[in-house]
Amino acid sequence: MSIRTMIVDDEPLAVERLQMLCAREPRIALVGTATDGEAALRLIEGLKPDLVMLDIAMPLLDGIGVARAVGRMGIRPAVIFVTAFEGFAVEAFDLAAIDYMLKPVAHDRLTRAIDRVEAVLRNRAPEGIPAPAEPQPDWAEEFWVPHRSELIRIATDQIDRIEAERDYMRLHVGSHSYLLHQTISSLEERLDPQQFVRLHRSHIVRRDHIARLRHDGSGVWFAALVDGNEIRIGRTFLANARAMTGR
Repeated sequence: MSIRTMIVDDEPLAVERLQMLCAREPRIALVGTATDGEAALRLIEGLKPDLVMLDIAMPLLDGIGVARAVGRMGIRPAVIFVTAFEGFAVEAFDLAAIDYMLKPVAHDRLTRAIDRVEAVLRNRAPEGIPAPAEPQPDWAEEFWVPHRSELIRIATDQIDRIEAERDYMRLHVGSHSYLLHQTISSLEERLDPQQFVRLHRSHIVRRDHIARLRHDGSGVWFAALVDGNEIRIGRTFLANARAMTGR
């Protein structure tokens, strides 16, 4: 499968490095490059590439702005963000990016990203025929979180509990945990309330991860979790706990 690809980055050396990496990937057919957002939009409209590898931090019109503008144009290239910054990951995936690669990009990392692009493109309708609209889930089914030099996918149903740490949320997944830059309120809005319950201003727990509820005799309630941890239930969230038990 030949993937017609554009590279957009305001740093010539970054463009050159990506060109060299793409030359080692037989599925990529490079059709153009741009060093600013406005030029990128003109080329995308004219060339209609299958894939755009897009830097984020660019002067005037940044990569996020380019992706939004492309969406308004009705053109549907796959987008991979290639950036030195981790902090835009949530916004990038809200724009339906296929992947988010951190610089410097290794060849094996590019290969994995192209695997994802290829899978998406194979499921698209032929050129000129609109793809059937897919029903959008009401609740988040996955989160992409930065880990070392890449982003990893965490399915929502793998998360045992979520703990607020200042401006970050710690997602507990079995014996591992990952930090996501998001507020607990905005995260709560994206989670299915049939699957997760907020028990404290700094804690959200997957319902089937709760073994039992107990109180200490003075009106303070705790949630005992199946992994042996225990969380104090905040007074504001006692109603959530009662609703969970049907009381």
